[in-house]
Amino acid sequence: MSDPVALPELRSLSRPELAALVAELGEKPFRARQLFRWLHRNGAAALDEMTDLPRPLRAALAARSSLVTLERASEQRSVDGTIKWTWRTGDGKLVESVYMPEADRKTLCVSSQVGCALGCGFCMTGTMGLARHLTAGEIVDQVHRANRRLVELGEGPAPRPLTNLVFMGMGEPLHNFDQLKAALELLLDEDGPNFSHRHVTVSTSGLVPVMRRLGEETQVKLAVSLNATTDAQRDAIMPINRRWPIRELLAACRTFPMKQGRRITFEYVLLGGVNDTDADAQRLAKLVAGIPAKINLIPYNDNPGLGFRAPAPERVEAFHRILFDRDITAVIRKNRGGDIAAACGQLAAAGRPGDQSRHSPDITGGETLTDPGALGY
Repeated sequence: MSDPVALPELRSLSRPELAALVAELGEKPFRARQLFRWLHRNGAAALDEMTDLPRPLRAALAARSSLVTLERASEQRSVDGTIKWTWRTGDGKLVESVYMPEADRKTLCVSSQVGCALGCGFCMTGTMGLARHLTAGEIVDQVHRANRRLVELGEGPAPRPLTNLVFMGMGEPLHNFDQLKAALELLLDEDGPNFSHRHVTVSTSGLVPVMRRLGEETQVKLAVSLNATTDAQRDAIMPINRRWPIRELLAACRTFPMKQGRRITFEYVLLGGVNDTDADAQRLAKLVAGIPAKINLIPYNDNPGLGFRAPAPERVEAFHRILFDRDITAVIRKNRGGDIAAACGQLAAAGRPGDQSRHSPDITGGETLTDPGALGY
C-alpha cells in the first residue's frame, strides 16, 4: 500500500498539477476543471460529493491522492456578530480564523501557520511558538469551511458569502511564502472562489526580503505591522526589528511594487504608556511621509499575562488627531470579537494561558526564534 504521507493532497494542487494528475489517470482534460471547481468553487469536503465525476475516477483519486478537510473543533460568536472558528488539521493541530461582518463586506481573517516563530511581545499567537507551516490546501480550506458554515447560518448566498480576506490570523504569512502564494492563486482563480485581488490583504511584521516578492509575484494588498516609531521601542516588542530595523522596513515599503491607486496599510497597535505618546504620533507621521499609505490605529486588546494595557480613549483620540492634522490618513479600528478572544493579537488556539484544557495540547511547545536571522532570509 502507498504511504499516505507521500500522496499528493488535492486541495493544495495548482490547476496544472491537477490536470497532470487527471491525465495520468487516463481521463479527458475537462475532468480536471470539474475537479478544480468541486474543490475550490464548491469547497467539497469529500470526493463522494463530486457527483458528476465518474465513480471510477473518484475511486482512482482516492487511491492516488488525499483530500484533507479541516474539522470544526469549536465555534464562538461575539455579541458584535464576529465568529471565531478553531479548526483541527489532519494531524491534530489547531488553528483559528475569524469572521467579521460589516454592512458592506464580509471578511475572514485567515491563518497561515500553526503558531508563529516571531514572538511579538503583545501577541498571544507569539506565545505558542511555531509548530509548523500550513499547506496551501489548509490555508484555503479555512475559507471553504467558513463559506459553507456561513451559508448554513444564513449569513449570505451560496457558495461564497465572504467578500474579503485578510491574512492577519495566526502566523507570519511571508514566513510561509511559497504556500501562501499557492493559496492566493487558488483563491483568486475564476473557477474557484474568484476573490478580487483588491479585496485580499496580506499582513507582515516586516520580512523585508520577501516583501518585494509579494509585490512582484501577486497582486494583493500589503499591510505592515509597524507598532513603534523608534528602533529601541520596536526591538523591545518585535524581535524581528533587530534583523530588519525600521529604516530598512520603510525603505522596502517605499520601493514596494504597487498597482496604481493602491496604498500600504500600516497597522499600529497602541500600547498604553509604551508607544502612544504625542511624540510617537509626530514621529509616525514623519516616518510614513511620502509613502502612499493609510494607518490603522488598533487600541491594544487585553491579553492577561503579557504585561501590556490598553491606552485611555482620550489618548487614542489625541494620537489620531495629531496624524489628522499632518494630513495622514488614519482610522481607529473597532475592537471586534474581544469577548471571545478573537480580536487583533488574541488568537492562540490552545496556547492561551490558563486555557490549555479547551483543546488538544499538541499545538504548544513550538519554536520561537530568538534570532530572527534564523528565518533564513
